[in-house]
Amino acid sequence: MNATTEPFTPSADLARPTVADAVVGHEASPLFIRKPNPDDGWGIYELVKSCPPLDVNSAYAYLLLATQFRDSCALATNEEGEVVGFVSGYVKSNAPDTYFLWQVAVGEKARGTGLARRLVEAVMTRPEMAEVHHLETTITPDNQASWGLFRRLADRWQAPLNSREYFSTDQLGGEHDPENLVRIGPFQTDRI
Repeated sequence: MNATTEPFTPSADLARPTVADAVVGHEASPLFIRKPNPDDGWGIYELVKSCPPLDVNSAYAYLLLATQFRDSCALATNEEGEVVGFVSGYVKSNAPDTYFLWQVAVGEKARGTGLARRLVEAVMTRPEMAEVHHLETTITPDNQASWGLFRRLADRWQAPLNSREYFSTDQLGGEHDPENLVRIGPFQTDRI
């Protein structure tokens, strides 16, 4: 069995326009959007911890997202390579036209820049997402920031937004607010 290795690029080197998929923000403080890599796992974990009310998963889970699901995730860094934004998700195996967005996190330093939308759209416009025409996520009823983001995405993409209860408080152990399943689509990725 032959083992092949891909060249590894440290996060600090990835925070450059020549490597990033997109550069957003102000000229004085640009943000670089790209696919995550194993070097980003801890930075993602620390970012999510700093973004309540997001549920914090293990550092191992974020390493898996940065490696096994990197094609369906996007990360934003500042010029120093600090992780300031992250979106995770996957294309559903039982519905290959649907992308399930797991988490969106934007750190305090990058809030108010439209980064959450740009991270989602960075994923949705990748060639591997060409057959995706629906986006699903879950949102607690009181998470106004998330509801606002997904309503804006539906408006921008000229697509309907529907929601229904998905997980009840009882199903979540009685200590978590219910989660509504939110579905945007159908939409055309060439309109994003």
